Amino acid sequence: MDKRGYFLKIFQKASRKYAKSQKRLAADGWPYPWQTLITTILSAQSRDETTIPIAENLYKKYPTLEELADARYEDVLSIFQGLNYNRTKARHAIAAAKYLIKEHSAIVPESVEDLVCIPGVGRKTANLVACEIYSKEGVCVDTHVHRLSNVLGLVETKNPHQTEKELRKIAPRKYWSRINRLFVLWGKDVPGYDKKRLLKWLER
Repeated sequence: MDKRGYFLKIFQKASRKYAKSQKRLAADGWPYPWQTLITTILSAQSRDETTIPIAENLYKKYPTLEELADARYEDVLSIFQGLNYNRTKARHAIAAAKYLIKEHSAIVPESVEDLVCIPGVGRKTANLVACEIYSKEGVCVDTHVHRLSNVLGLVETKNPHQTEKELRKIAPRKYWSRINRLFVLWGKDVPGYDKKRLLKWLER
C-alpha cells in the first residue's frame, strides 16, 4: 500500500469537513502561553468540554503564573472537581508553574525536549504546545489520533509514541501540525472502531 497516498486522501477529506470548524478544543484561544500549557496538561484523558470551563475558573482565581505557583494544593483541587485524575493534575499544575518560573524565567520553552521536562508534560502535550504557541512542525498524537490512525490502517502501533514516529514517515511535514485538530474533531464525531463508518462520515 502507498501509505503516503492513502494518508493524503484521508487528510484531504478530513480537511474539507473540519478545517472551517469553529469548535474550541482545550488548547485553543488562551491569551497567555502558560495558560495554553496548563490547560493542555489538564486535558489529558478528559473531554475538552469539561476541561475548558475548569481552566477558565482556575485562571479567574489565579490570573498570573506566579499566583498559580503559590497556590495551595487543596484550593486548586477544589476547582478541579469533575476533572479526571484531578489530584494528579492539581499537583502538576502547581509544579509546572513553579518549574517554568525557576527554570525558564516564566517563559514556556519552544522545544519538545525542554517541554517534556515540565511536570505533567508528555510528548503529546509538548508537541501540541509547540505547535500552538510557536507554530512548530510536530505530530501531536492523543487518543483520537492514535485510534483513528490504527483503525484506518495508516499505522500498526501499540502506543501514541509509536504512532507519532510512523505518522512522521508517511505524512508530509507541512501537514504535521494540522493532523491533531482534524482527527480530534473527527474522532469526537465518530466514536468506536469501525473503519467503514469513519470513512463514510467524511462523505456526509
